[in-house]
Amino acid sequence: MASLDQIQSFLGLKRLAIAGVSRDPKDFSRLLFREFLRRGYDAVPVHPEAGEMEGRTCFARLQDVAPPVEAVLLMTSPTATEQVVRDCARAGVKQVWMYRAAGTGAVSRLAVAFCESRGIDVIAGECPMMFFQDAEFFHRLHGFIRKITGRYPRAVPRSCQAAH
Repeated sequence: MASLDQIQSFLGLKRLAIAGVSRDPKDFSRLLFREFLRRGYDAVPVHPEAGEMEGRTCFARLQDVAPPVEAVLLMTSPTATEQVVRDCARAGVKQVWMYRAAGTGAVSRLAVAFCESRGIDVIAGECPMMFFQDAEFFHRLHGFIRKITGRYPRAVPRSCQAAH
């Protein structure tokens, strides 16, 4: 499980890529992309078959993003995630978040293992909307339910941080 520290570090960056943003303006990945933009992020869309999204240049591969990004939110299928994390390593990406709200989302055990073997900080699961301070009620409720069921990410105690 990801730690709250990892999530806050990821969301503390202002320039990031979102891989797998749908060309369908009503798709949740597109809504999440717009939410990052609305919150002042310099969000870069990555999709192999789109030229632009929301007025922003869309890149086919992470290696093409200029200037490069340090973090990528993956909104891909698990099999696509496995290729995209290889692209992340080639592009020098340091943080990866594999989106999941229900089901598997973008999470792939092989992709997680790949990231860990390359020193890429990985958040395997979770929906960023739960962690935005003023998110809509549904997203706050999702976070609340995860808290009462013990599945909400926790901060790493300082004593554990010093050991790493």
